[in-house]
Amino acid sequence: MTQDKSSLPELPDRLSVNPRSPHYVAKIFEHNVGILLNGKERNDVEEYCISQGWIKVASAKALDRRGQPLLMTVKGTVTAFYK
Repeated sequence: MTQDKSSLPELPDRLSVNPRSPHYVAKIFEHNVGILLNGKERNDVEEYCISQGWIKVASAKALDRRGQPLLMTVKGTVTAFYK
């Protein structure tokens, strides 16, 4: 079942998957969102910013003081889209 792309909410410039973040928008996560970094699709993105050109991905084992995965910033050309 394909959805009409015009009925989907507009993707923001900055978005986070963490519900505690001010950049989290629950309505968007009702749909599949894809992220391209330098033309390659990434499936491990925790947060992105299109205008500043970066994504944040969780590091392999490092945790912050709250027990959350440490996020590493990767820079490049960011494109967000609905799958």
